[in-house]
Amino acid sequence: MDSGALDRTVKLLQPVAATNSANEDVITYTLAATVRAHKEDVSDAERVRAQQVGAMITTRFRLRWSPNLYFMDPTWRLKLVEYAGVEREYDITGVKEIGRRVGLEITANARADRETLYT
Repeated sequence: MDSGALDRTVKLLQPVAATNSANEDVITYTLAATVRAHKEDVSDAERVRAQQVGAMITTRFRLRWSPNLYFMDPTWRLKLVEYAGVEREYDITGVKEIGRRVGLEITANARADRETLYT
């Protein structure tokens, strides 16, 4: 995998089961790794649902294989560190291995209007 193509920084978030103050089970996300990745937008779509327009972006991320990330699955999330400290959060829809321990390809969806400020 060409390291020059890994031009983006992504944060991979692993789900963790927790209990809130009302003793309810909740899922929180903890930072599993910050890695360099290649980003390729696959498609975008607008959907009208309940008289609201929502735009969805499907993106593929390619990153180096790691034994720590090999067990990543669609319950994980990904944050792309954008410009000026803005992060875009993606829901992972698929993970597959590239070659034999060469890389991982992550397919993920993000709402086009969903951004969070980096703190």
